[in-house]
Amino acid sequence: MSASIITSEQDLRYPIGRYEPATHITAQNRANWLRDLEELPAKLRATVAGLNQYQLDTPYRPGGWTVRQVVHHLPDSHLNSYVRFRLALTENSPAIKTYEEAAWAELPDARTAPIEISLNLLEALHARWLALLTSLTDADFARTFQHPEWGNINLEWTLGMYAWHSRHHVAQITSLRKREGW
Repeated sequence: MSASIITSEQDLRYPIGRYEPATHITAQNRANWLRDLEELPAKLRATVAGLNQYQLDTPYRPGGWTVRQVVHHLPDSHLNSYVRFRLALTENSPAIKTYEEAAWAELPDARTAPIEISLNLLEALHARWLALLTSLTDADFARTFQHPEWGNINLEWTLGMYAWHSRHHVAQITSLRKREGW
């Protein structure tokens, strides 16, 4: 496979680039990340507005998930993160469980359910998550959980990663719409 094809496919998968954690996290970083999480439900809803069933069932890239699967993936992923935050805030560096996101995306509800279900779930989840996140102190953001693949992860790093995750998936759909002229 040529380098240009690899680069093109990587760009389609990561239209805003891969997550690159800040080397020094500031209060401004956290404020920006909280805003990203707050804005995700409305941005996602606007990004998929007017798409028909064919468009919702179109992969955002060759071999990738459909728009519908991406929409359903976001609350799946963010629910897992919400639980991880709550565990880290109430237990001493708990071991968390991962989930097989690719397998979840292949379940019947992720492949066929109306996206409105997940758009509504994401709105409610983010309202609740933001109520928690905006109450946290510096010490709270320093709390950790044990990820089986990544090791000891603090909540501040996790906040940045999920802010990126929010922008990442919206950009996948936005890029598809632009390429297809939708």
